[in-house]
Amino acid sequence: MILLHYQELTRRLFLPYITEMKRFKLIIVGLCLLTCNLIPFENVYGQDTSNLPQLGKSAIEEVIAAMTLEEKAALVVGTGLKMGEKENNMGFQIPNQPIPGSLADQTKVYVSGAVGRTLEIPRLGVTTIEMVDGPAGPSFGSRTTAYPSSTWDVDLVFEIGKCMGNEVSEYGLDLLLAPAMNIHRNPLGGRNFEYYSEDPLLSGKIGAAMVNGIQSQGVGTSVKHFVANNQETNRIAVDARVSERALREIYLKGFEIAVKESDPWTLMASYNSVNDVTATENYDLLTTIARNDWGYGGIIMSDWDTGKDPVEQLKAGLNLIMPGPYQDTVIIQAVKSGKLSEEVLDKNIAWILRNTMRSPKFKGYEYSNKPDLEHNAQIARKAGAEGMVLLKNENDALPLQSKNQKIALFGNGSYVTNVGGSGSGFVMHAGPTVNIIDGLINGGYSIEENSKQVYTDYIKENTPKQNMMRAIRGYIKRAEEMSVSPDLAEAISEKADIAVITIRRNSGETADRKIEDDFNLTETEKNNIKNITRAFHASGKKVVVVLNIGGVVETEYWRGG
Repeated sequence: MILLHYQELTRRLFLPYITEMKRFKLIIVGLCLLTCNLIPFENVYGQDTSNLPQLGKSAIEEVIAAMTLEEKAALVVGTGLKMGEKENNMGFQIPNQPIPGSLADQTKVYVSGAVGRTLEIPRLGVTTIEMVDGPAGPSFGSRTTAYPSSTWDVDLVFEIGKCMGNEVSEYGLDLLLAPAMNIHRNPLGGRNFEYYSEDPLLSGKIGAAMVNGIQSQGVGTSVKHFVANNQETNRIAVDARVSERALREIYLKGFEIAVKESDPWTLMASYNSVNDVTATENYDLLTTIARNDWGYGGIIMSDWDTGKDPVEQLKAGLNLIMPGPYQDTVIIQAVKSGKLSEEVLDKNIAWILRNTMRSPKFKGYEYSNKPDLEHNAQIARKAGAEGMVLLKNENDALPLQSKNQKIALFGNGSYVTNVGGSGSGFVMHAGPTVNIIDGLINGGYSIEENSKQVYTDYIKENTPKQNMMRAIRGYIKRAEEMSVSPDLAEAISEKADIAVITIRRNSGETADRKIEDDFNLTETEKNNIKNITRAFHASGKKVVVVLNIGGVVETEYWRGG
């Protein structure tokens, strides 16, 4: 306690003049030795630290009363995107960094790669809540598992949630920013791969099962994006104009079911406006509906860098503005000027503190850094298999009759297969990741070598150079689809017994999909299907098309083969 006390005093007195960390430590130690017998046991705020209230042992109101205004303001805005020493040394320009020496800066980075955290106040026993993306599985610096969202089996979804929770817990994190459960209002929605359904009942039941599964492991969830965040294009400026009935019966219903049947630790307000009011400043949504109508008791937080006015956000019932930390100055000035009542600020803090006490860090959980990745991969594979849809199977093309059949693999996606969409839903270190060709080989199937060599060489030579920062979020540049000429298709058909063509699509955060060359197949893809099917059908051989996609594509035009 004494060391912490004088660290704070030293920081305030000497930090502007200190440039070397070793020197800083020497000054802290020296100051303690020189002053321990000279200065009363008081902290810099004039309070007796031996009698300070502690979260979990004292009433929450007492803990809040012991906070300074600066601490209160910092607690409701997060501490910024402090990613950890590894990321900061890779040359990335990481936004939302705290000012050196500020309260936000003093909050420790426990897990490198976490995308946000709340303020830590050790003198009051207030621990941080460290958060990690995302809906398809934890995504940060360590190896995790990518999970599909395409299954309606709520028992299996619960098991997937347990696996996700296991990884969050055993890597020392507190809260997973998932599940995402907005309505599939438009089939071209960029984040439909993260969301569950166009049906609110189905979305709510699956979302509740996911929350219950994750939270059964002692970590928290964030049900998002509340509400009517059903498009990515222009998502910040868009205003969803929705009637009261449609809002209640369609867009809110899934969230209501999840809140009432699973008690998620947090509820994340979205970027968009709803009926001319920004979601994070919408009192009707955050307080009237979530708190009063549904009785929600968790933290209501913002999506990252959303909203316009932090004061109005707090007044509306938004407890935590993420990721911070720059809004604290505005909040402090608002309290001092009377624009924001300190009582409103305290009320928001109380919601944060109540749920902080649920977190692994507050409970002192000793994590292993060794989640059960092998078991989790098995569950992910089971979910992927059960979530597949067989659209058409004429003449018993599937299942394959024999592992001795030589399979000619066409389509870039057969060799570099998408495992998820881009943005916060992308699992950056997913493993084990298996491409379609690898899965077939691992299963004992025989691959036709000519097609394999042609595609392998083409993809190697034509894959563009990656932007590393974007690539780790799933915005991966791919080689253009290889064109298969009639002569090449015929030559391969002579050596293979069956053809598998993979159509691959990526989608994700910040933009919706397009109709041409996305929903509709490209001319190259259409010609490839035509040339390959003609060559193989001419020899009485079958063709299978695999859709490796996160959203629908048009099939009517070409499915006749």
